[in-house]
Amino acid sequence: MSTPQTQPPERPGRYQRSAVGLVTSLVVTVVAVGGLLYFMGVFRPDFEVKPEAVDYVEVVRSAQQAGLTPIYPDALPEGWIATGVDVTPGERPVFMVRMLTDDDKFVAVRQEDASVTAMLTQWVDEETETRSGYTVPASVAAPVAREWKGYADSGGDSAYAAEIDGETVLVFGSAPAKDLRAIVDALVTAPIG
Repeated sequence: MSTPQTQPPERPGRYQRSAVGLVTSLVVTVVAVGGLLYFMGVFRPDFEVKPEAVDYVEVVRSAQQAGLTPIYPDALPEGWIATGVDVTPGERPVFMVRMLTDDDKFVAVRQEDASVTAMLTQWVDEETETRSGYTVPASVAAPVAREWKGYADSGGDSAYAAEIDGETVLVFGSAPAKDLRAIVDALVTAPIG
C-alpha cells in the first residue's frame, strides 16, 4: 500500500519572482514618476529668471581709488545691463565688465597684460580667424584706441582687440559686431568723481 504524500503547507505572501516581473514593475514605476512630473509641470507657472544688474561704475571707482586704470564703457546702450565685474589687482592687474544686450546677447570688455592670441584662445575660441578691423569714427573725440583688429570664430562669436598702454583690451561676445563696436566707441579711462 502506498502512503499518501503530504504536501508542505503553502506560505502566505509569497509570489513567484521572475525577470519579467522585475522589468514590468520598473516600467510601471518609471511611467508613474514620469506622469507625476508631467502633471506637476502642467500646473507650474513659467518662471523667467533675469540676471541681476550690477553697478559696474561703483566698481570702476573703487578700482581707480586702488590705483588701477580700468578701461570701461562710460555708458551702456539703452536696455543693456552689466551683469558682473572682475577686478584682479597685483603686478598684472585684470579688469573685466560683463554685459547683456537688450536682446540677451553677451558682451564683455577685458583688459589684461596678455597677448591677443592668449586672450582670444581663452575668451573667444582656440580657432579664431582674423576679420575686418574697426576704426573708431572721428565723432568719438578721445577713444582709448582708434584702430581695433577684428576676430571671429565659427560659432558666431566675434571680438575686437587693441593694445593700449602695454595691455590688451578685448571686446568680445555673442552679440552682433555692431553692438561690440558700440561698446568700443564708449570705452574711456576717465576718473569717476
